Amino acid sequence: MTDRRFKTPIYILFAIVTLATILLCTAVGSVYIPLPDSLRAIWNALAHWISGSPSTLDAVAGIVPYIRLPRVLCAGLVGAALALSGCSMQGLLKNPLADGSTLGVSAGASLGAVIAISFGLTIPLLPIAGTTIMASLFAFLSLLLILALTYKLDYSLSTNTIILVGVIFAMFASALISILIVFAGQQATHIVFWTMGSLQGRGYEYVLMMALVLAIFGSILMSLRRELNAFAIGEDNARHIGVNVNRVKLLVLICTSVLIGTCVSVGGTIAFVGLVTPHIVRLITGPNHARLLPASLFGGAVFLMVSDLIARTILIPRELPIGVITSIVGALVFVRIFFVMRKVKR
Repeated sequence: MTDRRFKTPIYILFAIVTLATILLCTAVGSVYIPLPDSLRAIWNALAHWISGSPSTLDAVAGIVPYIRLPRVLCAGLVGAALALSGCSMQGLLKNPLADGSTLGVSAGASLGAVIAISFGLTIPLLPIAGTTIMASLFAFLSLLLILALTYKLDYSLSTNTIILVGVIFAMFASALISILIVFAGQQATHIVFWTMGSLQGRGYEYVLMMALVLAIFGSILMSLRRELNAFAIGEDNARHIGVNVNRVKLLVLICTSVLIGTCVSVGGTIAFVGLVTPHIVRLITGPNHARLLPASLFGGAVFLMVSDLIARTILIPRELPIGVITSIVGALVFVRIFFVMRKVKR
């Protein structure tokens, strides 16, 4: 099967499934609004926005364009970013269990975000940027620390050692977050719910931020698809065929850290999306990153939008944190991958 024959039908199918998921998640919720009415409400809100006239939508119709749609778009963009990050980290480290949550990077990003929330760190005119910058910075520093500690313990950077160090670091970061929560005062309840993952109340400013970050840093990761393929045959071989190994490593680490940090600042700690999605998508696309990376974008978006839909509808009128849903699915897949790896080694 050639790349051209693969791309056309499969990616059209991915795009259709993603669009259908957006429409489904926009129409379904605690209040069901039929799809034609949902589309009409979005169109009317867009027309009022373009014309500059005040919106005349009723309360029910206003739910779709102003509450559900930005939340669904946020879920799709966060899922796409997390899946792309997980896929890139798995390719770079040659580690099928690599992901922001399993390596402790998400915990580090959460620590940075909680510090920003607790101390009210903001940037003038960009109030949400302070949390994003702190989360991205701590994600990058956490990843460097975890890999440095792993290298000290095991020069081969084996899967088990990386995961072990990542788990230990995540526990340490969680302990620091718990200490901050104790002294957070009125912010404590918000921080606790946020650390479990939630996209509740996310507006279009978050959609715009996620879209910009994903467009910039996601494009850089997509441009490294050939280099990530070269890493599959080993760093030495990649270096011999002309790959600047250190440059690629630094770019991947920076891009994944910024993406994970931004996702954490928008939706809190949402675990296992970057672990689950690439493995599912790989069954369709194969290991070639030229196919796997863009497919993971669609797969991650669909996975998190569906997870968010389940989180807000399974216990109506209550809402579960989205991280609960992704953690349940991710834990099952994690165990499955681990046992498959054990069988292969034997």
